[in-house]
Amino acid sequence: MTVSNWTIDPTHSSIEFSVKHMMIAKVKGSFNKFSANISADPLDLTTAEIDFDVDVASIDTRNADRDNHLRSADFFHVEHNPTLTFKSSKIVKTDEDEYDVTGNVTLNGITKEETFAITFEGQGKDPWGNEKAGFSGKGKIKRSDYGLTYNAALETGGVLIGDQITLTLDIEAAKEA
Repeated sequence: MTVSNWTIDPTHSSIEFSVKHMMIAKVKGSFNKFSANISADPLDLTTAEIDFDVDVASIDTRNADRDNHLRSADFFHVEHNPTLTFKSSKIVKTDEDEYDVTGNVTLNGITKEETFAITFEGQGKDPWGNEKAGFSGKGKIKRSDYGLTYNAALETGGVLIGDQITLTLDIEAAKEA
């Protein structure tokens, strides 16, 4: 294969997250609006270039009050920082169809280098002849690294919201003509 441009199919893709709540459970949610510019040979992702944009206001935890609080200045302050971005800088093959993708994450006006474990799930043509490729990934970031420090102490000890966020990606991309 050769390097080509790929576009995310948002109807067959997702970005989900989870965070500890009250130190005993996990709250899960998703970002419903995102896009990416991907230049890649799916059979050799080490040469790929990935620019990912997430509309932070599209956060969805299935609770409108919580979602509005997350959009506020206590957390994402979406009026001033509407987008989470990722730009790849290094991709290392770690196993068959497995890669560590490192790049700069910018969130809440702060940029840090992060690494995500990505799996190439396969490639094929849909019923209309369009070339598709699938990827899944997982990574963890600390929200405090991005100035997201809102919290509340619990009377039993500990805090209301954990610092570590687990991100899970499932992406179906279409090869551009």
